[in-house]
Amino acid sequence: MLDKTLTLILAGGHGSRLLPLTLERTKPAVPFGGKYRIIDFTLANCLHSGLRRILVLTQYKSHSLQKHLRDGWSLFNPELGEYVTAVPPQMRTGDNWYSGTADSVFQNLYLLKRSGAERVLILSGDHIYRMDYAAMLDFHEQHTANLTVACMQVPLEQAGQFGVMSVDESNRVIQFEEKPENPLSLHGDDSVLVSMGIYVFSIDVLLTQLEQDHHQKESSHDFGKNIIPDLIERQGVFAYRFGGEKGRVSSDRYWRDVGTLDSYYEANMDLLNPVPSLDLYQPDWPIRTYQAQYPPARIVPGSPGNQGVVLNSIISGGVVVSGAKVEHSILSPSVTVKNSALIHESILFNNVQVGEGAQLKQCIVEKDVVIPPGESIGKDTESDAARFTISEKGVVVVPRGYQFSDH
Repeated sequence: MLDKTLTLILAGGHGSRLLPLTLERTKPAVPFGGKYRIIDFTLANCLHSGLRRILVLTQYKSHSLQKHLRDGWSLFNPELGEYVTAVPPQMRTGDNWYSGTADSVFQNLYLLKRSGAERVLILSGDHIYRMDYAAMLDFHEQHTANLTVACMQVPLEQAGQFGVMSVDESNRVIQFEEKPENPLSLHGDDSVLVSMGIYVFSIDVLLTQLEQDHHQKESSHDFGKNIIPDLIERQGVFAYRFGGEKGRVSSDRYWRDVGTLDSYYEANMDLLNPVPSLDLYQPDWPIRTYQAQYPPARIVPGSPGNQGVVLNSIISGGVVVSGAKVEHSILSPSVTVKNSALIHESILFNNVQVGEGAQLKQCIVEKDVVIPPGESIGKDTESDAARFTISEKGVVVVPRGYQFSDH
């Protein structure tokens, strides 16, 4: 079954709500958790689920993503029909770029038709979770479904962010509405059943639906808005409940759409919980990524009597904390924190240098930024707002290339 499945990962979105982190890279290529990129979670799920034919549909500022795929994911054997291949828009169906999730797949119908696949697994490259797709594919086959949609329960107040569905006793989808204003609760309680943006299509059904959708001028060419509602009316669509599978992955039931600065920050901070909500430590389900050959991290004294201290933090390779204090923070590779500096509840990307006596609180600092000695960020909202992006919940983001004035 797995060798007759083609996997498409949608990875071309702008990620405008994540600016300035997406100023020079697409959202799936944004760093996460100190050593990963966001797309690594989807790709690792594919790897451990036994899926070996993967097309990554790229578009917006994709160089960083394509470089990461080359460096970290060139592990499959083309001689065995295995691949992870980036597919940018090729204008095969007209002069347009990808203009919707369904349109991005439609523009690559020729790849689907010649693949020999019987089913197509469609994924997003910008969600953080672990999932055994093989279990969902089994569900799809057992129910002789034309489309299977992965779903999960969320609180009613969050429903407007998702596609909301209703199901019958057999988990057949009987109603689907994309981001409704007044969603119906599940069984009269305070939760709703929502789509996770993970779909299994029988390939003939997918080809037919995409061809029909392409010729509908009023369509947004979106799976949630157009393809799924239309298919429910005429075909067998089933809901697969996330977290209940009997696959190999331990069931932490963690799934996050990190589409905003606050959701991205909070998902990173989730990794620092005493028992992390997302299990990164299952030995036979590691999250693969590309790692350069960094030296080990070091926590060393600074000035006499000033010890380096790290509390409840993630410290990556090549990090040097010299006589500074780091607490409840995530430090990516090759970060340097100098004497008497204080880092609190912050995320520092690769090669950030924090000068002596600097203080950072609730910050995200982009790669290669040099924080001057004595600088203070995250403690004076008025001063920070004049220089940086601040999220709705007060997270300060220092963009790449920012030049501080002389102190």
